[in-house]
Amino acid sequence: MRRIAIASDHGGLALKEELKRFLADQQMDSIDLGTHAADSVDYPDFAHAVCEEILSCRADAGILVCGTGIGMSIAANRRRGIRAALCTDPYMARMSREHNDANVLCLGERVVGTGLALSIALAFLSSTFAGGRHSRRLAKIDPP
Repeated sequence: MRRIAIASDHGGLALKEELKRFLADQQMDSIDLGTHAADSVDYPDFAHAVCEEILSCRADAGILVCGTGIGMSIAANRRRGIRAALCTDPYMARMSREHNDANVLCLGERVVGTGLALSIALAFLSSTFAGGRHSRRLAKIDPP
């Protein structure tokens, strides 16, 4: 079973809860790192928590949700070894995995509806890295 670290700020709480149910339906284990209430919180705290789960190999991938997905993607991409992709359709999600080996999906609750978000998540989680010429390009992102 794949383990997916998932978190949101207050702007993404409702979609995060839908995604957790979806992951369970897909036979995937979710690690819910918060937030758990609608009170205002700071998105970088949750982005960094998900990144830590991935970097420590306690999760296979991550999903972050905020109002637009922008803040979460910026915060997550500050961590070396994290490739967070803000996706608004399934094609972007598939390409982020196949070409960029993205390990975090970022979504905006106020940008995509629930049905579309679930389709995006499915595309992201069911795609794999193509390797080949893309590996050479990835090596240029985090040089030694």
